[in-house]
Amino acid sequence: MTIESPCINLCRLDPATGQCVGCARTGAEIAAWREFSPQARRSIMARLPARLAAMAPPALAAAER
Repeated sequence: MTIESPCINLCRLDPATGQCVGCARTGAEIAAWREFSPQARRSIMARLPARLAAMAPPALAAAER
């Protein structure tokens, strides 16, 4: 069974937010992703666009290096 994931293989945690600059999940969310229920994963995924939008551009630029 495939588990839906927002991962885009740009895995770096922003030290300022603790969120991945690729998918915006926290380190704890990434670590526990497989254990979350489908409903919990969908709930987290619904919040990710806002997290990505709020992320500072320097974090994204640093991730691309």
